[in-house]
Amino acid sequence: MEERFEKTKKVGILGIIGNVFLLAIKAIVAFTSKSQAMIADTINSAGDIFASLMTFIGNKIASVPKDDDHNFGHGKAEYIFSLFIAVSMILVSIKTIIDSIMTLFTGSEILFSWWLVGVCIVTIIVKISLFFYTRAMYKKYKNVLLEASMEDHRNDCIITTFTLISILLSLKGINWFDSIVGIGISAWICKTGIGIFIESYNILMDISVDEETKDIILDLIHGYKEVKAVNGISSSPVGYQYIIFLTIAVDGNMTTFESHALADSLEKNIASLENVYKAIVHVEPFFEEEDNKEKESKTNIKKDNSQRKCK
Repeated sequence: MEERFEKTKKVGILGIIGNVFLLAIKAIVAFTSKSQAMIADTINSAGDIFASLMTFIGNKIASVPKDDDHNFGHGKAEYIFSLFIAVSMILVSIKTIIDSIMTLFTGSEILFSWWLVGVCIVTIIVKISLFFYTRAMYKKYKNVLLEASMEDHRNDCIITTFTLISILLSLKGINWFDSIVGIGISAWICKTGIGIFIESYNILMDISVDEETKDIILDLIHGYKEVKAVNGISSSPVGYQYIIFLTIAVDGNMTTFESHALADSLEKNIASLENVYKAIVHVEPFFEEEDNKEKESKTNIKKDNSQRKCK
């Protein structure tokens, strides 16, 4: 867990350093050349610095261990700060879209410079390096802040490539393409921001664990012959993991010691899953009328699984 937070912290720091450098060189060249695409790219870099800061701060808060006031830790800070990143991306992109549309209709002349080309090439090299590093960390630690940073670096590579194309086309007097690229860049940023916003919002609104994990949990439960029925299964997200709440029914003649030992064993097995933070199992006595419900439940699960396989 500690390693996860340390690696995310490192990604945030590298992002800040890289984006400050790119912002400085882009801003000088963009406003000198009057390239709308490069101006959009510069604003995007300013947003990247904010995103990297949010990654750093959000990760720092999320790494604070549980306490008396926060019994399950501070993991949701990752999603709160990724929400900030998403909102900033959406707002910046809308502003840049408006500016690019106005330039498309009013017209503008780009002052071509090989410095523009050089800045684009440097940006692509820096961003593609940050993308591959961040992607490797995200695949290992599944942190939503890393995912936001990874997508941001990837988008920047694509964005700057199109900026480079528009700059080279301006040599032939095709200046309108610069505004089109500015609109496209901004729309891409907006789409990415909306995707991150939806993911973060769902977690903060306590979305249920995915169906695949539910099926794995049910398979684990059915491996215990003492469990006569599953009367309830629910979940609540805690950062990138979930707390699983289970209600199972066992033979009413089972001793308290035996039922608690069963619940403890089941909790440990479920908690061993990668995306499960903790499992809480409640045990109830089994009644005959529940038998039919359990059979119906198993039938429905089999039907659902069959339908998924067919799809």
